[in-house]
Amino acid sequence: MTKLLIVCMGNICRSPMAHAVFAKKISNAGLSAQISVESAGTHAARGGERPDPRAGSSLSRRGYAVGRIRSRRIEVEDFQIFDLILAMDSENLADLRKSCPQEFLAKIRLFMDFEEQSGGENVPDPYYGNAQGFERVLDLCEAGVDGWIDRLR
Repeated sequence: MTKLLIVCMGNICRSPMAHAVFAKKISNAGLSAQISVESAGTHAARGGERPDPRAGSSLSRRGYAVGRIRSRRIEVEDFQIFDLILAMDSENLADLRKSCPQEFLAKIRLFMDFEEQSGGENVPDPYYGNAQGFERVLDLCEAGVDGWIDRLR
């Protein structure tokens, strides 16, 4: 089984959105036995928090479920446990590389690395914006997940 971890800063907007999209698309593709997904934050201050309500609303409008997704901070053990750690932007990528043991650095990538249109674009943090920002993030999450699923097949 390939274990994926998606990481943003607080683990309440971008990474849980990508987590929910990945979970549904993995299931729809019949890959649940081959791929698992979780999410975390580099600075998730309040572990156990539900995703931002605006993220939940965007997800639900498109048929994705938040389910049991709760915020948590990335732990050193995660670098060993997960096969692939996907950062939502270059700032979180840099933070992950700083805290990652040298032998696991190759596991860290940008979430958008295999999305054909943007090729490595950062997924912007919608927290201080409006509902349109969350819709844009969800568009990017769907495109990014499609690229990764194609790559993982």
